[in-house]
Amino acid sequence: MKVSTKWLNDYVKVDDLDPLALSEKIERTAVEVDDTYKMQDGLKKIVVGHVLETKAHPDSDHLHICQVDIGEEEPSQIVCGAPNVAAGQKVIVALPNSRIADNVKIKKSKMRGVVSEGMICALQEIGFSETIAPKAYAEGIYVLPEDAKPGDPVYPYLGMDEDIIDVDITPNRGDMLSMRGVAYEVGAIYDRKVTLSHPEVKEASDEKIEDYVSIEAPEELVAPYLMRIIKDVEIKDSPLWLQKRLWNAGIRPINNVVDVTNYILLDYGQPLHSFDYDKLGSKKIVVRLAEEGEKMTTLDGEERELKANDIVVTNGEVPVALAGTMGGLDSEVVPETTTIALESAVFNGHNIRKTSRRENLHSEASMRFERGINKATVAEALDAAAQMIAELGNGQVVSGVAKANDKKAEAKEVKITLKKINKVLGTYLTEQEVEDIFRRLGFGTAFSEDTFTVSVPPRRWDIEIDADLLEEVARIYGYDNLPTTLPQGPTTPGHYTYKQKVIRQTRRLLEGAGLTQAISYGLTTAEKARRFAMEPAETTELAFPMTSDRTTARMNLVSGLLDDVAYNAARKVENVSLYEQGRVFLRDKDNDRPREVEHVAGALTGLFRKSTWHDDKLAAGFYLAKGIVDFLLNSLAVSGRIEYRATSSHEAMHPGRTADIYLDDDFIGYVGEVHPSVAKEYRLKRVYVFELNLQKIIDAPKKESIYEPVSKYPTVSRDIALVVPIEVTNQQIVDCIKKNGGAYLKDIRLFDVYKGENIGKGFRSLAYTLQFSNSKQTLQDEEVSRPFDKIKNKLKEEFNAVIR
Repeated sequence: MKVSTKWLNDYVKVDDLDPLALSEKIERTAVEVDDTYKMQDGLKKIVVGHVLETKAHPDSDHLHICQVDIGEEEPSQIVCGAPNVAAGQKVIVALPNSRIADNVKIKKSKMRGVVSEGMICALQEIGFSETIAPKAYAEGIYVLPEDAKPGDPVYPYLGMDEDIIDVDITPNRGDMLSMRGVAYEVGAIYDRKVTLSHPEVKEASDEKIEDYVSIEAPEELVAPYLMRIIKDVEIKDSPLWLQKRLWNAGIRPINNVVDVTNYILLDYGQPLHSFDYDKLGSKKIVVRLAEEGEKMTTLDGEERELKANDIVVTNGEVPVALAGTMGGLDSEVVPETTTIALESAVFNGHNIRKTSRRENLHSEASMRFERGINKATVAEALDAAAQMIAELGNGQVVSGVAKANDKKAEAKEVKITLKKINKVLGTYLTEQEVEDIFRRLGFGTAFSEDTFTVSVPPRRWDIEIDADLLEEVARIYGYDNLPTTLPQGPTTPGHYTYKQKVIRQTRRLLEGAGLTQAISYGLTTAEKARRFAMEPAETTELAFPMTSDRTTARMNLVSGLLDDVAYNAARKVENVSLYEQGRVFLRDKDNDRPREVEHVAGALTGLFRKSTWHDDKLAAGFYLAKGIVDFLLNSLAVSGRIEYRATSSHEAMHPGRTADIYLDDDFIGYVGEVHPSVAKEYRLKRVYVFELNLQKIIDAPKKESIYEPVSKYPTVSRDIALVVPIEVTNQQIVDCIKKNGGAYLKDIRLFDVYKGENIGKGFRSLAYTLQFSNSKQTLQDEEVSRPFDKIKNKLKEEFNAVIR
């Protein structure tokens, strides 16, 4: 919220304070301050000019040659292209060698052969945003009031000399979304008196509100709902003082009625809405929930399909406003409007939040309804607005107020002890000091038996419990005044849990294997979330996603890694080896919340190792990915039998180059090549991935690491080559060899695979080296030959193997 110190000074004295010092005090005590500035900052030599004469440029169909009085003895000649420039106007003039917006320097120049001694400016050219410049002057120069004196600096006439403090209001301090709320806060910070005006409404006695409107509104949707009628209103531009206050706050002036509602919004923090009464078509206002699929056209011209949790204001039949968010186009105030129905209400913030987010209508009004409204000033704000509209529009306020659910706002009582205040803050504050802080905040207090009973006014609806009072005392006393002490007590050495140790070891191992850690988004699309999932589960959708590609909690890590690989590939980085360790979110059908499961995954494409003078290049492939998984599982000392089973059950994986990974028949992950169609979708070449359920690996029993000295006795190696049907897997053969190899078999290594002319169709040759060793004595020939012969016989028996 942009706070003008000139406006603020109407309520609490701040004109003796340095704006930067005031900003710094607000930031240290209340909320953050984004910026402190004057709109005239960076501008130079911009003055009021009086257009004495205009004539058409002889060599242009749109330029005008103007004689402009700028307070000098002789008028200046300025060439202007604005369509609305005319004699008699008071205008904004940038003199030669002046600086306008964006640090543009204006020089004396010639325009199509005619000397121009400066520039007649539009508001946008001196720093006004397109969104706040009045629409009437959007395409031309701005005309100053008649009392503007030629030659004077233009800044005071436009409010550009006012100091603006841009405060960033946190959700819990909605009370500061108003000038009066900021005044209370500054008054508490500096212990200064806050003086607020309370306007009296002059009502017309000849007509009553009952003749115009009645209200029906459920209390759970709106409490209170108030409405006044102002008749015989003349719609016109607001006076300049009002326009200045609006555009200094970042709001565009529209007309005297709309401007008053925006002014009261800024002043009181109370959103108002004005209807053209004659367009309502009914004397009955009904607030209700929208019907599912009901439609209405809002002020921005958009036809909106409503949901059943949207609050609407209706004329008893059809919606005339999307409550708390935007009015309806059919009841808009237009230049022909003569009777205003003025609404002041407090709508249910939860419904407003859902509506504004779904429809992307984040207005000043909806922001305040979401954060809270001071119910004590709902009627006062309505009265102030009605009186202003009547004064500025030469209208009359109809006698009475139409009401629904109007209850008096009561102060809350919150208790806290002096002992607790001092214990938590580490201070030695006295009863009088704490009581003085509450007085500065405008809170009533009663003290008895070390306990403060604090009466919190309705304007501070954020205070509910004693911890809130603690915060108030701390910040007004000054965080920088709180004593600093070192913590005391026995220290406990920190350590990682077993799970944390395994996770960190996993990261170290994969980085040692040559992979680089990636951290992907935890949110993705529903399609990507399901694509590489290791188990069937329901998706977890966000109620209000920020973007369309971040709607669903991830159910796998591979999708995120593929996004990362594609990002690199798009930037000509083709050799990528990444891993990620993180959680996936798997929701069971009958649960609202997902299970969070630790996973680890990797993705490799291109070259894993480039060629050097002493090493050949190594391309990413299935067996490289499988080897990394093997290395990880072995290094984590997982106890149990690891088995890789060929599979085609993963739609996003290559059906002939993918294997499921089992630990003692428990599925723990997969490894393989990404399906070519999926890789093409990401604009990638071959990509090899793996993903493991790390939680199952953490929970699995581990082998105990026992040091064994290197045997001083020689090992014995035997090679065996066999021809088997092609459907017989390496794993089956290795299992058979291990089962029959005896106690001295220490290692099995596949060193050759052959399919060719000398091997029958449907068969292949596999060759293994078997290594035998006895750490206690030298092996005898018979101790090796007997199990070796047994291995050959069992291979023949089980697989019809032909020993070569």
